Amino acid sequence: MTRFRSRVLSICGSAFLFALLVLLLPVVVTSAERASGRPLEKITIAYGGISGGHAPLWVAYEAGFFRKYGLDAQMVFIEGGSRAIQSLNFGDVTFAQMAGAAPIQSGLQGADVVIIAGLLNTMPFQFITAKDIKRPDQLKGKSVAVSRVGSGSDFATRYALEKYGLLPEKDVSILEIGSQPARFDALAAGKVQGVMVQVPYTLMAKKMGFNMLADLQMLGLEYQHTALVTTRAVIQSRPELVRNVMKVYVEGIHYLKTHRKETLAVLQKYLKTDDPEALSETYEGIGLTLLPEKPYPTLRGIQLMLRELAAKDPKAKAAKPEQFVDLMFLTELDRSGFIDRLYKPTPAVAMREKPNAPAAPEPAVVKVKKVTATGQQVSGAPRPSGETVEYTIKAGDTLSKLAERFYGAPMKWQKIYDANAQVVKNPNYIYVGQIVRIPPA
Repeated sequence: MTRFRSRVLSICGSAFLFALLVLLLPVVVTSAERASGRPLEKITIAYGGISGGHAPLWVAYEAGFFRKYGLDAQMVFIEGGSRAIQSLNFGDVTFAQMAGAAPIQSGLQGADVVIIAGLLNTMPFQFITAKDIKRPDQLKGKSVAVSRVGSGSDFATRYALEKYGLLPEKDVSILEIGSQPARFDALAAGKVQGVMVQVPYTLMAKKMGFNMLADLQMLGLEYQHTALVTTRAVIQSRPELVRNVMKVYVEGIHYLKTHRKETLAVLQKYLKTDDPEALSETYEGIGLTLLPEKPYPTLRGIQLMLRELAAKDPKAKAAKPEQFVDLMFLTELDRSGFIDRLYKPTPAVAMREKPNAPAAPEPAVVKVKKVTATGQQVSGAPRPSGETVEYTIKAGDTLSKLAERFYGAPMKWQKIYDANAQVVKNPNYIYVGQIVRIPPA
């Protein structure tokens, strides 16, 4: 006992706080496992990047959700989608969290891989360039960095260059550098003149005086940026394992969205940064805004990727998005109400949020709730009934969809458009992250 106390006392500062935040739940779960007498099932899960898009796996692991569902998970970092696909096919890993381009390209070649969840369904990149590169044409003859050919950063870079009228690998050299930290370091060292990065490196780039040439998130495109992938062989032979992993992910996403402090500690550990601004930007920009509560893959985003791939691969022309995904397990959880129950407030919370009847005749006051891009409602300050609500655009939104959601009638989109005439110049062009005002019905 004395030896144990000495070890505890030797832990200090942030390490001690981190242990308290993320290890309490695993301790409880481990005790339950011992009581049940059931051995944990060992699995290995790969993740392919050091960025906020991979937070669902990190949070689920650190918060103990794998053990809750009888799994002894080991995480491994495998850089590059093609390597992760090989590891899946050889059975070295059971699941992989990776850029969506890799399983699609491999699937076209007949690989036994399939997407079972979509974690980031749009392009979260900003195209950051050197201080002397302020226009796209200035990139001619220069070099830009990507993770690996076929990765999400590679797809986004080629997409942006082509939109600028530049030919990848002819007008602009594309270098395989590796992870996001390595790509950013290459830019800082002057080895390349452009990189695609996500938060928190976007904030770091701004502080260092680099230029943002494009924000791909502003395009509002659906795109399978990050996905959870396994093989059909695993689904056929171990369906209960896949079902449990899906439960782990949806509970991990809920925990991430509802436990800010604990999630920031996890991000600090895996992103290896102590910058509170960068961590907050990652949590809010990725975790709260882009990460879906119900992680369905984006079929429209996969269709876009197939159209881009068709220029080089004839097989992509005839391919359908549905052949690259298996929605059985996520749909099963969704229809059972499992996911909705996670976000449903407890009766005590509901009672606290219920407005009391006024003691005297006064204007009715209600709690206006701000709707985030994930669809989660966040209580705001009391405001007069009937006030406008702010909404943050997410991938796939249109004005007609918003009108159907808020008014029950898609044809009422003109009401939203008129209320945002100063910021929405074209009713067919709204972008991810844009904040619009939803007037009362």
